[in-house]
Amino acid sequence: MFSEYLQNIIIVVVFIGVILAIAFDVIDMLLAALLGVSFLTVLGIFDQRDILNVTRSAGGPIALLFGGMVVARVLAPTGIFEYVGSRYVLFTRGSGKRFLLSLFLLVGPLCTVLPNATTVILLAPIIIRVAQALKVDIVGPMIITAIISNSAGLLTLVGDPATFLVGSAIGMTFVEYLRRVSLGGLLTLLILVPLVPFLMRDIWRTEVALPSDLKPEPLTRPYLCLFALLILAVMVVLFIAGELLPSRIVPPAVSIIAASLGLLLIYEAQVDHVTDVLKDVDWRTILFLIALFCLVEAFAKTGLLQGMSGVLYTWFGTNLFPISLFLLAFVGLSSSVLANIPVVAIMLLMVKGYLVTAQFVPETGLAASFMDWPLTTLPAFIAMMFAGTLGGNATLIGASANVVAAGICGAQGKPISFMTFLRYGAPLMVCQLLMSAFYILLLTLVLT
Repeated sequence: MFSEYLQNIIIVVVFIGVILAIAFDVIDMLLAALLGVSFLTVLGIFDQRDILNVTRSAGGPIALLFGGMVVARVLAPTGIFEYVGSRYVLFTRGSGKRFLLSLFLLVGPLCTVLPNATTVILLAPIIIRVAQALKVDIVGPMIITAIISNSAGLLTLVGDPATFLVGSAIGMTFVEYLRRVSLGGLLTLLILVPLVPFLMRDIWRTEVALPSDLKPEPLTRPYLCLFALLILAVMVVLFIAGELLPSRIVPPAVSIIAASLGLLLIYEAQVDHVTDVLKDVDWRTILFLIALFCLVEAFAKTGLLQGMSGVLYTWFGTNLFPISLFLLAFVGLSSSVLANIPVVAIMLLMVKGYLVTAQFVPETGLAASFMDWPLTTLPAFIAMMFAGTLGGNATLIGASANVVAAGICGAQGKPISFMTFLRYGAPLMVCQLLMSAFYILLLTLVLT
């Protein structure tokens, strides 16, 4: 219908148009992405074969995200968050310092297995309750909560969809991720701790007297909570050991199994309706990511990524460390203003093309089924994991957790402006990316 040249122009124009419409808030981001995919489909540029390719590439991250959202929602009616909230207030002893430091212990572990935006939604009432008890502004703690939730996604392979996208593309297992990447993720999380007192001096110095009659709230549904936590524990165990079983249960399948068990628990306990649980899943985010995967698949057809791969080879030759630093900076900055999953998906294709051009792997390396990546190439892929996950910490629109935190604060009459978030997020992101560069340097030295 169209010449290849004209088709490529249409794809690029549509792709850039959708990105700009989202970046400048011209139209709802989901609607913009869906309209872009629809336009390419009507013109016959995006076809059935492309849909099948998207299903293969996006199926894992989407299943992981969906399952995590369901499991998180199943925990809500157990009363565990109210239980934790009342004890959190007592734990602070009226100290802003203890409040901010304990956010790392509260948010970090949950975000290793649950979607960060969902975790922020669930924990927001607790954090707001403590902030009000300490008589401090909720904006700073909610921003830090979002940033911690994003950063904690690097602690495990399934902590962030973009991280899992890269890991699954190179055949990295959950255990291998723990061995080679998790330490770097922990370092980028810990680097936040000494920075918080400088960014939030007023809260850090806060000391108030709590009411003497303040008592912890009891757990409203202890047995339901026990079973829900058991499902979460099974989920974590299968993440670690599932791929070692004869049936080889991969993380997306684990996520779906846990979601199914969670829905069964809700159904049998009759404390909520399965329909209501599914209604509360963030379908808007899921559909948006699917649409973006479709646009990325269309963009890949233009051949521009292969050309960019050649440019990388011209610039850097076969030296992988500067390539890793370039990816860390470029993907990090891109992910601060664009959704990290499509950015990482595009760069993943480009890096694979570069590694083929530089003859690190044969041409079969461009196939989705190729998993025989040399250890020396790991720093480049890990750089994308760090950049895609941490880049979103810089701006209000950089990650879904940031948007959720802003929405919650706005509903409380404390709106977060773009510049307010940038004032907190940008310096933290820069420090985290510098720490990531240091870890990648160490990893490069170990593997070469």
